[in-house]
Amino acid sequence: MQSPFESRKYLKTQREAIEERLAKFEDRLYLEFGGKFIDDFHAMRTLPGYDANNKLQLLLSLKKEVGVIYCVSAKQLAQGKIRGDFGVGYDVATFKAIEDLKSFGLTLEGVVINRFEGEKEAESLIRQLKKMKIKVAIRKEIKGYPQDLELVVSKGGFGLDEYLPVKKKLIVVWGAGPGSGKLSTCLGQIYNEEKRGENSGYAKFETFPVWDLPLKHPVNLAYEAATADLGDYVLIDPWHIKAYGKKAVNYNRDVDSFPVLKKIFAQILTRDNFSKGYKSPTDMGVNRLSSGMIDMEKISEASKYEICFYWFRYREEFRRGLTKKITLTKMKKIMDELKINESFLRTVKPARIKEGAAIELSDGRIVTGKSSKLLRPESAAILNAVKILSGIDDRYNLISPSVIAEILKLNRKLARKNEGLSVSETMLAWAISARDNPLAKKALENILQLKNCFMHTVLTPVWGDKELFLRLNLWVSTDGK
Repeated sequence: MQSPFESRKYLKTQREAIEERLAKFEDRLYLEFGGKFIDDFHAMRTLPGYDANNKLQLLLSLKKEVGVIYCVSAKQLAQGKIRGDFGVGYDVATFKAIEDLKSFGLTLEGVVINRFEGEKEAESLIRQLKKMKIKVAIRKEIKGYPQDLELVVSKGGFGLDEYLPVKKKLIVVWGAGPGSGKLSTCLGQIYNEEKRGENSGYAKFETFPVWDLPLKHPVNLAYEAATADLGDYVLIDPWHIKAYGKKAVNYNRDVDSFPVLKKIFAQILTRDNFSKGYKSPTDMGVNRLSSGMIDMEKISEASKYEICFYWFRYREEFRRGLTKKITLTKMKKIMDELKINESFLRTVKPARIKEGAAIELSDGRIVTGKSSKLLRPESAAILNAVKILSGIDDRYNLISPSVIAEILKLNRKLARKNEGLSVSETMLAWAISARDNPLAKKALENILQLKNCFMHTVLTPVWGDKELFLRLNLWVSTDGK
């Protein structure tokens, strides 16, 4: 069966677009990489058939030409900024990125520390990187960036940046989240290379929004949902209409910054350079995502699912004080535009009726689970789902009740609440039971069939389970009770 999204076709088209842009410059191209480098689960959920590591595969296909600059903001290091997808600080995220690049055999040209003003957290990171023999460039904050062009494009602006010597022709500039300084790094490198007589250029690679889809297409609205807490929104690129008389979709930050960026290019680049000819922020992009979209109906449905998934995520974050009311207001507006509500997720109503949890299997079947003295509802739902997938009669136990009872007895001794086993505890007991119970072993072999399934639970999952859900690629929403 053909997937709604064809990754192979997309990667071919995307590679050709990047190679075409690279050929426009004599020396090198700085390609600002937005979004997730690996584990892009948002794209994977929105576009069924999209490989979460498509960007990685793309770079591996260009491996001989690619070098990577990794950017991190000293200000965000000092603030203790946390990556929401992995739950780690930006310092740890930096080391993870370095290890990932090393394991994939990609060249790390170096790390750029942006907006540095003596932050001790940044100094600590710099020391550790240098011990690892990794090249580091330190860039101080340019007062008035980017509006004060006279200062920015001068010896007292980009001229003060530490230049990071690079070897490869295609330089991917990647960073730890928004605000890492990817764009300023590109511009600073191009400025310094221009002074050296080199002809380098700039382009941008963002997966979303999709410039050649309608503004209110569910895919583009799903992007708005995924960035609702950042205040991003999609709009028609006014510069593209002015230049070409054609509509193209972009997002607010690129549209707002384009006039200034164009002036910066005009001042930095003194010779013929393709980057000087950009007439719109859309021109800067090399996104060819739409080339892989085959079944728009299924993609639209998946996008609506993603929007509802984010609604529950933000609602939970709001309860915990991690996001503002305006984020929920924006999400409500997006859902109203598509005429959907939270119950568009087919797991929501069954979970609430059961007062427990519900999982939607890949074939559309809904399996529920409820709280008991032995199991939390998420645990019960997973066991019930895997029984069905394995063809095991519901009357058979995968875990001995006596084993569960012993774990619960220990939990009570440790002053835990009198509640059933969490998913993590259930998985451990299940794995042990599989040694002597052939049915438990059979069921455990099918656990990965829950990959990319959605589950809704009326209860807030325990903390340790959230990491397990991520490892299973089981997408869990909650009412937060």
